[in-house]
Amino acid sequence: MKAGLGVIAAAVVFASGCVKQQDWIDRTLVTVDVTGVWRGVMTCCGGNSIPWELTLQQVGPKVTGGLRSTPPSSGPIEGTVNGDMFYFRTSRGTTGNLQVNGDEMTGTGSGGSGTVASGGGGPAIFSLRRQP
Repeated sequence: MKAGLGVIAAAVVFASGCVKQQDWIDRTLVTVDVTGVWRGVMTCCGGNSIPWELTLQQVGPKVTGGLRSTPPSSGPIEGTVNGDMFYFRTSRGTTGNLQVNGDEMTGTGSGGSGTVASGGGGPAIFSLRRQP
């Protein structure tokens, strides 16, 4: 009887390890590559559309690159890819959760810091297209 309980306990421990491994795989699943130049707009603050250009490099799930926008604003951008989602943060505090569909990325985020005219301080909608 005690041997049977030991086998059951070992099976439970082994099975729980497999479940944790699956969770780890799900968290690091990369199904898209966002490397390239992306252009589009960030719309926020009562409908202001601000042109955006992202130049991104992706290695595994990690993404780095640069942002240029109007009014003149530039700086680094960091993010990750999980499945078909690109999550990012700029040096000015702008964040985004964008779904990648081929050569298009759309989603929502926060305008980050800055004045309303520069797109700061409010919810934002992003729409970007990869350039050929």
